[in-house]
Amino acid sequence: MKLNMIGVILALSFFSSPSFSTEYIYRDLMANTVPSAKCESPAKAEKSANRPYKIKKLSKKFCQTQGYGWGLEEITSNGNTTCNECTDTNGLQKCYLKDVTVTCKRIKPGTVGMLPGKG
Repeated sequence: MKLNMIGVILALSFFSSPSFSTEYIYRDLMANTVPSAKCESPAKAEKSANRPYKIKKLSKKFCQTQGYGWGLEEITSNGNTTCNECTDTNGLQKCYLKDVTVTCKRIKPGTVGMLPGKG
């Protein structure tokens, strides 16, 4: 009987512990990417601006500019491709993405033992 009671108490104490879930703060941002460094033909410049690697890398940068601890949650919208003519050469362009929308997240202070001097 005592063994059953000890087992029940241990099981209840194991399952009744506080949950260790992490809470996040979310923020939506809209920004433009930087134009390419060199002038290219229109088709090549558009392709260069829409590279998935470039979109992901610059989206991470958008979130990191918000401060310490901010990271990329998801890319909501890739935006629109916008091109500018190069002034020194005719027929060549520099393209970038306008209005890229991302969702950034950060751990909510105080939810994971982040209070200074505590713990």
